[in-house]
Amino acid sequence: MEKTKVSEKQKKMMILGASALQVPAIKKAKELGYQIILVDYDETAVGFELADVKLVVSTLDQEEVYRQALLYQPDVVITSTSDGPVRTAAYVNERLGKRPDLSYENACCATIKSKMRDRLRECSVPIPKYYAAADFEAFSAAVDRFGGRCIVKPADNAGSRGVVLLDTSKKGNEPENFRELKEQTYRYSRENSRGGIVMVEEYMQGPEVSVEIMVIEGEPHVLAITDKYITPLPYFVELAHCEPSRLGAETQKQIRETAAQAVRAVGMENAPAHVEIKVTVEGPKIVELAARLGGDFITSRLVPLSTGIDMVGASVVLATGETPDLTPAKSQGAAIHFIHARENQSGALYKITVPDALYGAEGIEEIALYKKPGEAVQGTHSSNDRLGHVITVGKTPAEAMERGKRALAQIGVTIR
Repeated sequence: MEKTKVSEKQKKMMILGASALQVPAIKKAKELGYQIILVDYDETAVGFELADVKLVVSTLDQEEVYRQALLYQPDVVITSTSDGPVRTAAYVNERLGKRPDLSYENACCATIKSKMRDRLRECSVPIPKYYAAADFEAFSAAVDRFGGRCIVKPADNAGSRGVVLLDTSKKGNEPENFRELKEQTYRYSRENSRGGIVMVEEYMQGPEVSVEIMVIEGEPHVLAITDKYITPLPYFVELAHCEPSRLGAETQKQIRETAAQAVRAVGMENAPAHVEIKVTVEGPKIVELAARLGGDFITSRLVPLSTGIDMVGASVVLATGETPDLTPAKSQGAAIHFIHARENQSGALYKITVPDALYGAEGIEEIALYKKPGEAVQGTHSSNDRLGHVITVGKTPAEAMERGKRALAQIGVTIR
């Protein structure tokens, strides 16, 4: 790969990922005067239009990213909303001798669910019961320990890929059906696991939230609690998010405490965090933790709309060694609803019909479509299956949600 000429005087920031979700961070870094070295395996990624240096390299290829960092000598290496690159950024920062946001060991704990669970358990953070299975026999034994009803997920992926509820009771009492269902579920999750480890976890019931945090000098600052709404079982794809949370004050206090406990356990120093929590009858328990900004436009759109805090900008400022301003400037409701196919809809997308009256309607901030006519659609099993989104605001979270629901009801999806 030919080296692109860059200024030796101007500061340089290497950002791992050039997708649409990374664009706000890229723009903020440019505002701060940094030359932008962008890394992404997709040469058509939209963020590359803003790059001073375009590197078509996988953000998971730690050695190649490190080699490119040696060539370009960035002052800062960061990622924004993706899990895998968190490990790469930590690895490269350590190899370059820079002060990392978190160590490579802690980055692995924050991105590999088996390691995450082990660390949280060691630190007495509330979590569900779990097993990490390296093969089918270990997986089958773990499922049996839960009585045949449990959550199955890959240990090292995101976006609900490979995550499913396994419930053998729905297959009857024949042992051969038990095994067949377990084999199908294991293959589905294993195919989405880069390292081959499949997690088997206790199924937790209760409301689900995410906690948006900025960690400064090891101290967690909770900026927002986001209510989350997912698909019907057996999948766990997020279909809507809303801020601020409508849960009770005491419950929110417990959520904040549990999230802060998890962040400290992972050893984060100066970085954003996105902590997903289930509020069970036993209290809040950690679903997952991410040492990065929350995706699904939570931190790039909902947090600024509901609080006035530019969380993406704050994360970039923090990465440069400065202390960001986290003072709330507003208080209102903000929500996102994802356009999606019904579970029994599969085939080729024919069209998505959005009434003209919705564009610019009161409370509607944005309508975006992800897929084009002719693209394959098969239910909604992961976040990649979603077709678009509607972002709404209101004086209250209830009003923002209601506006989103009404808008979604007017959008037609035709699949052939």
